[in-house]
Amino acid sequence: MSLWSIISHMPQEEFSGLFTEFPRSLRCLLADWLENQPWEFINGSDAFCTSMASGMLSAMLEKLRSAAGSDGQQCQILQQVSSIENAYRRDPLRLVAILKAILEGEKAAVLKRDRHLPLSFHRRQEELKFSLGLQRLQHRVHEIQVLRDGPAASRQLNTRDPQLKTDTKPPESELPTLILEAVKELEAAKQQVLKRIQIWKRQQQLAGNGALFEENLAPLQKRCESLVEVYFQLHQQVMAASTELGAELLPRLLERFNEVLSSLVKSSFLVEKQPPQVLKTQTKFQASVRFLLGPQLLKASAKPYMVRADMVTEKQARELALSAYSNTLSESTGEIMHNVVALETNPTSGTCCANFKNVLLKKIKRCERKGSESVTEEKCAVLFSTTVALTPSNLSVHLQVLSLPIVVIVHGNQDNNAKATVLWDNAFSEIDRVPFVVAERVPWEKMCDTLNLKFMAEVQTTKGLLKEHYFFLAQKIFNDHSASLEDFQSRSVSWAQFNKEILPGRGFTFWQWFDGVLDLTKRCLKSYWSDRLIIGFISKQYVCKLLSTEPDGTFLLRFSDSEIGGVTIAHVIRGKDGSGQVENIQPFSAKDLSIRSLGDRIRDLGQLRNLYPNTPKDQAFGSHYNKEQTGKDGRGYVSTAIKMTVESERDQQPQSAAGGPLEAPQAQMFSLPVLQPELHPESLQSVLSPICPPAPFCPQPIPTGYPAGESNISMMVSDNLGSSFPSTSPMLSPSLVMDPALPRCQDLAFRNPLPFMPNQYVTGEASQLLSGGPSPEPQDEEMPELAPFTPMVDPPLQSSPRMPPSMDLPPSSDFDQFLQEMSLEGPALCAPFTPPLQRSGYPSPNASCWGLGESRWDDSVRPGHA
Repeated sequence: MSLWSIISHMPQEEFSGLFTEFPRSLRCLLADWLENQPWEFINGSDAFCTSMASGMLSAMLEKLRSAAGSDGQQCQILQQVSSIENAYRRDPLRLVAILKAILEGEKAAVLKRDRHLPLSFHRRQEELKFSLGLQRLQHRVHEIQVLRDGPAASRQLNTRDPQLKTDTKPPESELPTLILEAVKELEAAKQQVLKRIQIWKRQQQLAGNGALFEENLAPLQKRCESLVEVYFQLHQQVMAASTELGAELLPRLLERFNEVLSSLVKSSFLVEKQPPQVLKTQTKFQASVRFLLGPQLLKASAKPYMVRADMVTEKQARELALSAYSNTLSESTGEIMHNVVALETNPTSGTCCANFKNVLLKKIKRCERKGSESVTEEKCAVLFSTTVALTPSNLSVHLQVLSLPIVVIVHGNQDNNAKATVLWDNAFSEIDRVPFVVAERVPWEKMCDTLNLKFMAEVQTTKGLLKEHYFFLAQKIFNDHSASLEDFQSRSVSWAQFNKEILPGRGFTFWQWFDGVLDLTKRCLKSYWSDRLIIGFISKQYVCKLLSTEPDGTFLLRFSDSEIGGVTIAHVIRGKDGSGQVENIQPFSAKDLSIRSLGDRIRDLGQLRNLYPNTPKDQAFGSHYNKEQTGKDGRGYVSTAIKMTVESERDQQPQSAAGGPLEAPQAQMFSLPVLQPELHPESLQSVLSPICPPAPFCPQPIPTGYPAGESNISMMVSDNLGSSFPSTSPMLSPSLVMDPALPRCQDLAFRNPLPFMPNQYVTGEASQLLSGGPSPEPQDEEMPELAPFTPMVDPPLQSSPRMPPSMDLPPSSDFDQFLQEMSLEGPALCAPFTPPLQRSGYPSPNASCWGLGESRWDDSVRPGHA
């Protein structure tokens, strides 16, 4: 974005005082051409500045005349152009001063409104400054040559650079003084190149957090090559004037020349493609280094120059940096396979690179850590090194360059904390720092920018975080719900608050929670977030405040505050007394949403009507619904579908006066997929009825912040499905209705005829098929410890709380005989249910969740989900 693109949309009154000596109409015609000229860097009144000003005046007049040809007011514009030419032809430096003042005023107006200028404007200004400095340096070389060789050298230079049209002989001065000025300008140009290289490295590091990055090194290589070319021209003039310089001045000049060349050569050895900043051992990776001055300076050799890659610790990296990379590495801290690659020059592309394609870190040698520092806070780097010979002096140079900081891990469960270390280092390190020093505390505003950058890059969306989101995140990381948004802006956040200290009442750090949100949104919620359908970062308490006055059925989506990687639906329901109540549905994980999408789940729930504040849900989420199949498929099978239901407290069965459940409509507890041919449900009903009572199971409410027994996922089958079983409803909230003609489904059939104990958690996907759906999970409060789930066997039948109080079991002998007969017929109809192995993709809140011990049930483990 150019400066003019902003200025042209601002009120003209803000710039009325700038155009007293230069017409605004001509400024509009020049547009962004004006800011792409080095007006601001022409300082002085010497021959070079005068020559440049005169050339820029001629270019501007030509630009205005060409623009006037397509304008309706051509005559008036040509008159103004003629007036400008007459006024400034004899004094072009005055025009430079006027236009410089206009640009300064425009920049001040933009800074006042936006507080910053476009990044592209800064980049262009830096390029103009370097280009002008290089032209000045070329002019100095010309003056030295004219002073030594006469006017013939002037004519020769004018043919090389037509813009420097001067046949005047340089002022009579001593040659040593002129050469000293030229060397000083050479060193200034070198500093500009080195600064630009440092900026490129810093931008490359910020790209690791998701910032935009111009990877193309061609402009930077061209700048280095042009400066080296002028360097050799000036060096040649100095050597030719060695007699005039004397034995005392010449060695000092040559030493300064060597320092300039050495700095340029060593700084132009760059890591073009960085290795992964979170690197797992026994994993292959790629990297590449590039020598910008290689095509120009690298001397041809019979054997190719080889580049070596070694792993170094932070201490070793610091020692190398303090020695200006003049020392060699004594010992590698890790064993790297395939770590030597040839440095090759490509004449077609004009590049000199070494590409590491199949590098493998076999093992890492850990160093001693400081205090409470964990292995995921330990930073190291890859050191790339080689020794080359340069032309024309056949100078041997040892080149070394460090990669960005790397955190080496040996297990996937270390990845989350390792990413936090990398994110903090990339965001808050300084240019040209001592490796790998980074601030322990940073302003909260910078942290907000970093989180927003990371979120947009990971989710790949153009919709970033809003100030309301920052307010919620600040309350979470600072554990302060009384401060205002302005109060947080003046605070600073520490590394410990970011990823060392466990959040109060939780089992994870701030970053672990935020990274879970990133992963969930990236995998399942990208389109919803990009359409602004998810508020996301908002507390449960504020949701209640927002929805308390809204009509029944109003809902919104937010990220779970007490669970890693969960999104929940908060909606308004009306109690029997007409009062509004906000309920939060059990959070959905990425695995839940891979089974049934968020849009389809919202469509399933009839109680959800309007997305907050008042958008009908079909209008908001209609584009996110998936088309559902109906009827039979090509093979004649009736299509099935999964539907989600939510069982709230008001929908649960009321209790009788005796404390047991009231009698409910007759319905089977489980629909058995297959019966043996010789066994018929009618003949077994008298035996099975005490085991599988017809009364539906109503789980006892668990004290949580979510409705009990929510998110029940039920299998839907077409109504025309035939069955030999006693008929039930097509959609049973706590059960599955299966087609008996289909082959037996081992994974979905419930083989245990016993009713499940209330308040009992079952892990794995099977929990979604249990009556009551996934087990409810406490959110925003501590979950009580539960005893391990144990298979149910015969003795507990007598005390099962789901048995009607009046029901008696058959005699023990008859029951045992029945089970024995059933086992002889084939696979058991109702084998005892054995819960799947308890596993979870969510970390435990204690230290053991990161590989230090066994996991346990708590609010960070999602019951019923693997």
